[in-house]
Amino acid sequence: MRGVSTWQKLQVLYQGILENGDKRTDNWMLVYSPVPVACIFLGYLILLWAGPKLMSRRSPVNLKPVLLVYNFAMVCLSAYMCFEFAASSWLARYSLLCQPVDYSDSPLAMRMARVYWWFFFSKVIELCDTTFFILRKKNNQLTFLHVYHHATMMLNCWIGIKYLAGGQNFFIGLVNSLVHVVMYLYYGLAALGPGVTKYLWWKRYITFLQLFQFLLVTTHCTYNLFADCDYPDSINAFQVAYALSMTALFCNFYYHSYLSNKNTKKTS
Repeated sequence: MRGVSTWQKLQVLYQGILENGDKRTDNWMLVYSPVPVACIFLGYLILLWAGPKLMSRRSPVNLKPVLLVYNFAMVCLSAYMCFEFAASSWLARYSLLCQPVDYSDSPLAMRMARVYWWFFFSKVIELCDTTFFILRKKNNQLTFLHVYHHATMMLNCWIGIKYLAGGQNFFIGLVNSLVHVVMYLYYGLAALGPGVTKYLWWKRYITFLQLFQFLLVTTHCTYNLFADCDYPDSINAFQVAYALSMTALFCNFYYHSYLSNKNTKKTS
């Protein structure tokens, strides 16, 4: 009986996940049920486990044409989302300090919801970054930071499009999209080869930009956590914790990538 009871509880929980979401986005691709995104997440983990093993006795794949198209396409997509987040929030007169989700079918509310779906879908597409590393045998790039960032951002954004497609989420989408314009522009230029790479002296400053992003998100969500705002405190608390975890990981990355080597050289 205990097993049946547990199964029934799981069924109730699953039904609640399906029915308590934003009704406007139920029919959109990958949104209604958590099963598709869970399968993508599981497939991603299998790729991380099996990919390097399958490539271990194979030569790296030349993906230069693919990387050029992919990275500059991501620049365009990120720029589009950045514009849409900014324009939609501006036209709807969103408050930067406190903005509840507008669940109506008004044109501006639906416009914000649609761009947030694109934001979620871009995080699914970004899992290709890992595939490219594996095919090029750049396994040193498959760090905990890389895997944690790509996998969790996709899941976080699914929660957003399922339950909170709008509201003050626009701020996170706006800032993140802007950062990704710069980041994928760098990746696209780097894919052109050594002739261009030598001019990309600003690589380390992308990490500064990412850290500044997390500072803005932490500050914004912390304020809303204590403000009298009709937006779930649990989501604000989660976003603060997540931003702090990303800050710690990126600080660690910056130290080991740019500072520890410099200290080693000075010591030598």
